[in-house]
Amino acid sequence: MAKPRFGFWSVILWIVMVLGGYSLILRFARGLGASTNMTDEFPWGLWIGFKLFAVALAGGGFTIAAVVHIFNLKRYRPVLRPMILTAFLGYSAFICSLIIDLGRPYRIWHPVVMWNDHSVMFEIAWCVMLYTTVLALEFAPAVLERLGWQRALVWLRGVMIPVVILGVILSTLHQSSLGSLYLIVPGKLYPLWYSPLEPVFFFVSALCAGLAMTVFESWHSRKAFGKQLEQSLLTSLGRVLAVALSFYLALRFVDMVHRGVFHLLLLPRTETYLFLLEIALLLIPTLLLFQRRIHQNPTALYFCSVLTLLGFVTNRMNVAITGMEASSGTYYFPKWTELAITLSLVAGAFAIFWLAVKYLPVFPPAHETHLAQSARVAAPSAAASPAVPELTHAGS
Repeated sequence: MAKPRFGFWSVILWIVMVLGGYSLILRFARGLGASTNMTDEFPWGLWIGFKLFAVALAGGGFTIAAVVHIFNLKRYRPVLRPMILTAFLGYSAFICSLIIDLGRPYRIWHPVVMWNDHSVMFEIAWCVMLYTTVLALEFAPAVLERLGWQRALVWLRGVMIPVVILGVILSTLHQSSLGSLYLIVPGKLYPLWYSPLEPVFFFVSALCAGLAMTVFESWHSRKAFGKQLEQSLLTSLGRVLAVALSFYLALRFVDMVHRGVFHLLLLPRTETYLFLLEIALLLIPTLLLFQRRIHQNPTALYFCSVLTLLGFVTNRMNVAITGMEASSGTYYFPKWTELAITLSLVAGAFAIFWLAVKYLPVFPPAHETHLAQSARVAAPSAAASPAVPELTHAGS
């Protein structure tokens, strides 16, 4: 039964990559005008929204890295590597999309030597470069274990805490700076999305998206390889996600009350409908995740993670596109080549994650998971004891 399924998705992957490759050649051969529907009036399109969401997936990475390495909560160690890998792929996709989106991509190195410390884009560029390097170092132990390079592994583990602290600082700065980028367009971004709290919204939403992506990955890894995080960890992630989503939505609500923009929801506009869609996609999983039976049901947790991810995809596209259209006086819809390049970046990230799970110790070994579950049943109080074997190998 597995053969046709993998064969089908392999065909889909190759079709997407071929179309993306053709679109990429067209973009660099004939420029942005021939390969996109962006104009001088609307110069930021689909790729900006994609970049905003791609880096949001890194939110879970720096959060769990801090929880495991800094606060020493070893119970979450099995979650660490999937989240770090997701964050690394998200930032890598961001960089690839940025290179494609730049009008003169060969100048991408300029921020390294041409400093403008008054620019938000300058700070974002440096945070992306540095944090991508940090993520590579945080995931490197999985590669070193696979290669058997014990000396390098010991050295890297010795400097991991300073690396994680640096990563938390850089990612926090970057996530909030992406929101700060939209503070400079108060007259252009539609009031339902423009807010002085935009940096905070971007930061908190990144945490939520990262947690949801971990549940999403665990589900698909179980389907493909029989590898997944144990249910107790998924249940814990679901509870944390419920609290994080509640805080995010409450913050949005209080902000809208303070700014007095609720009357805009009565206007029959595209912005109104897409804003309500965004909120609905986030509110439904929030309400579901506070129910115990949802926590114990892997399918229900997966459904909630999908809705959460779709909600934040909608949010990023609303901020980047929907909220900017009215002020520009134009209508923008991505050209098929823009969609093809975006889908090829997503497909490439999924393919790399699939290969990493297949050939690297990303998820805890099955026998360690079974032993950990048995230990919790026999002696719940021993979960924090060094005797629990899941804590000795699965982390970075």
